[in-house]
Amino acid sequence: MRLSPSDIREQLSQRHYVCDKSLAFSLSLMMRLQRPLLLEGEAGVGKTSAAKAISDSTGLPLIRLQCYEGLNASQTLYEWNYQRQLLSIKLLEDQSADINAIETEIYSEKYLLERPLLKAIRADQPAVLLIDEIDRADEEFEAFLLELLGEFQITIPEIGTVTAKHKPIVILTSNASRTLSEALRRRCLYHYINYPSAEEELAIVRARLPDIDFRLGEQICRFVQALRRKELKKVPGIAETLDFAEALIGLEYKTLDDDLDGLYQSLVCLLKHKDDRYQIDRTALDKLVVIAR
Repeated sequence: MRLSPSDIREQLSQRHYVCDKSLAFSLSLMMRLQRPLLLEGEAGVGKTSAAKAISDSTGLPLIRLQCYEGLNASQTLYEWNYQRQLLSIKLLEDQSADINAIETEIYSEKYLLERPLLKAIRADQPAVLLIDEIDRADEEFEAFLLELLGEFQITIPEIGTVTAKHKPIVILTSNASRTLSEALRRRCLYHYINYPSAEEELAIVRARLPDIDFRLGEQICRFVQALRRKELKKVPGIAETLDFAEALIGLEYKTLDDDLDGLYQSLVCLLKHKDDRYQIDRTALDKLVVIAR
């Protein structure tokens, strides 16, 4: 599948995902070169949403692998259906089958339990494989991915090498909580997604919340931009901006000045750490509102 950057921007916009020229170019190259794309950036800038939007816009199924500490190959590649194997062993033994016949039978593909990576490789149509927050997994886990990312194949010792019927579109995301290996980076294209500008964020808000008053949308985005310049423990992402905007719409705000007490209480949508709540007191809020006007 080959789409130009302009085609990608248009298709993603129809799915309410605002994509800048740089990201659209990276996504286009990912498809044209059939290479995995590593999207790196702070939490909440739209990395995971980009993969979902690609899936929605192309009509290809999304296969998601959520990474976490302790994740291993059996949870991501494949497992053997041990219960079914034991039943088959019992039946074959009752039929006096020899050991080689039993081993050949129980280690055939029908006893495989597909996990996300193998499922993407064996799919009957191209899929969008999202390997989400790869930096949360252990460094050792990256070694399991190298064959898949480089060759689009997986080696199963008992069966052999399984090569992709259709190369999946592979998107990895990272919040940069640790440095990823050079081996993994070599196998991927790379794109860094930064926080959007006020204008870009307003476009995102209006795409997701088309009924928002234009002036309120502008003020919300300027408010969040100013808030991000504070030294916060947890900087609000785009998802928090959307929650904040939706909350103010529900409270029937036309401007941020409508009800400062309610606005202060609505910071629960933006500030997700107690130190940040203490830092942004009413005095700080008033200053942010002045900036946002």
